[in-house]
Amino acid sequence: MSDPVSALNGASFNGFASVREVGPLGMISLRHKGGAALTKAIKAAVGTKVPAQRKIEVAGDKACGWMSPDEYLLVLPYGEVGAAMDALAKALDGEHHLAADVSDARAVFRVEGDKADQVLAKLSPVDFATLEPGELRRSRAAQVAAAMWAQDGGFTVVCFRSVAVYVMGLLTHSAQPGSELA
Repeated sequence: MSDPVSALNGASFNGFASVREVGPLGMISLRHKGGAALTKAIKAAVGTKVPAQRKIEVAGDKACGWMSPDEYLLVLPYGEVGAAMDALAKALDGEHHLAADVSDARAVFRVEGDKADQVLAKLSPVDFATLEPGELRRSRAAQVAAAMWAQDGGFTVVCFRSVAVYVMGLLTHSAQPGSELA
């Protein structure tokens, strides 16, 4: 396996908020109806509990986010995806499920600073000022699908890798000095 490469080689921008691409980052899309087997599988793969609706559970550098009633996004270090996939397969043996490594299909950004919520508020119909740590939203960043959550004094944004340049451009434009909302 070749060395992982981030979508934008760690691109960053400093405006009234800082924007940076995070990567490469491991991600697994997991579909399962729920129950004890799912609880065991997520714990084995990333060490968290199953998140409630519109929530994300974080344990150090690993996380599990609720994406839909039967879909979860597992986030972990890139190099640990194989072991996590094995743990999921073992924990869900005999259970109807789908686990897919989507690490190379996603791009991840961090938006940080006192006015980071304003950068995202310009792009998405979400009240980021009231988005509490542990809340996850699936929405749009302008015209593309994205998942977003508050964490460590900023926001994490996940989108498809194919639109990473577009999303970085949106975030950079929204963070331009002098364009603050208030």
